[in-house]
Amino acid sequence: MNIIGNIIWLVFGGVLAAIVWFLAGVLLCITVIGLPFGLQCFKISCFVLWPFGKEIELGHFGAGGLIFNIIWLFVFGWEFAIAHLIIGGIFCITIVGIPFGLQHFKFAKLGLIPFGAKIR
Repeated sequence: MNIIGNIIWLVFGGVLAAIVWFLAGVLLCITVIGLPFGLQCFKISCFVLWPFGKEIELGHFGAGGLIFNIIWLFVFGWEFAIAHLIIGGIFCITIVGIPFGLQHFKFAKLGLIPFGAKIR
């Protein structure tokens, strides 16, 4: 079932979402200061490409990860999270779209706190 969900996901917007996250990573990697944030965008981009059957574990960060998460949250994270919450809400309007909306809710969670998050 995960494979079918991922294939449908790819056809109906998963590739576009992964490209957007990838482009955000490229833009953030332009400067040395933005490099760690860009690398997190690349990690999220790979997750967005094939999300069904994967889970997110938050909270495995140290002091540096906490500082980066706070910076991320105030500068980039809230925009990404709001976008995924809105898209997830739109998907959840129909019964068929609920699994895809739930995936966007996972992305919103990851968009808020990416440093130290583990994708399994």
